[in-house]
Amino acid sequence: MSTFPTSTIVHPTVLLSVVDHYNRVAKDTNKRVVGALLGSNNKGVVDVSNCYGLPFEEDDTNPNIWFLDHNFHENMFAMFKKINARENVVGWYSTGPKIRPADQDINELFRRYTPNPVMVIIDVAPKELGIPTKSYVTIEEINKDTSESTMRFQHIPSSIDAVEAEEICIEHLLRDVKDSSISSLTTQITDKKISLKHLLTNLQEMQHYLKLVCDGTLPPNHQIIGYIQDIINLSPNLNANEISKSFAVQNNDTMSVIYLSSMIRSIIALHNLIINKTANREAEKKADVINSTPPASNPSSGADKGKEKEQNAFNGADKPSKQA
Repeated sequence: MSTFPTSTIVHPTVLLSVVDHYNRVAKDTNKRVVGALLGSNNKGVVDVSNCYGLPFEEDDTNPNIWFLDHNFHENMFAMFKKINARENVVGWYSTGPKIRPADQDINELFRRYTPNPVMVIIDVAPKELGIPTKSYVTIEEINKDTSESTMRFQHIPSSIDAVEAEEICIEHLLRDVKDSSISSLTTQITDKKISLKHLLTNLQEMQHYLKLVCDGTLPPNHQIIGYIQDIINLSPNLNANEISKSFAVQNNDTMSVIYLSSMIRSIIALHNLIINKTANREAEKKADVINSTPPASNPSSGADKGKEKEQNAFNGADKPSKQA
């Protein structure tokens, strides 16, 4: 029996496959797509390395009415098993973007293939910064009043990791997707802006947590508070004169390099424009000279006429002169 999942690791190829599945089936609609997740469970850490889509339909008016082709799933898993025998069914994915009423029944269906299936909700169009995956497992909850047990979803940590081969493929893919018309400076500014937004979101989340702890809403977690203290201690003191001077020097050096590179690029562009203009003018002059030159007479025809005159003169010399 596999260990109960405590966290998940999703590979980039899985994210690409899910996005492709969504764009082919449910793009520009309110529908979601569902598929199976393949991978391994190593001491509670579920490593999701592959996936494939499944035919899925659900009623918009009644969420309890749904259809999932498990025969298609079994045939696909048998073919994937022939390619990689180490990959097993570890759960299923949905494009959500939230948990729906039918998810509990779908999770029970996947329990036929793995004892503890993991449900991963993948946001194909994320609007917020962060990881676009959320992982859940079902746990049994007993009602104290009725002593009845029910299953509910519990969130577990999720992360994204890649092997070396996947990193190389992702780099090449991003290189092809990258817009060549955008300069490197614009890209750097955009990356800085996204990083600062992400940092602000994390700081606001830490502030909210500490406020709840101070109000007594949440119990203090010394491990989390220790991490926050380490982050604060590692932050540089920007009020020091040496650090401010270093930032100013680095900023001036960077701006001077950017200015020089922009000037060089402009001068090279003007140089190429002048060369192009000169080449076009020379080509136009050559074309005008060729068009204005009259066609030359045929030298062979003149030579033939000269030969005819010589032949006639020779023939006249041979004839005897008539005397009156």
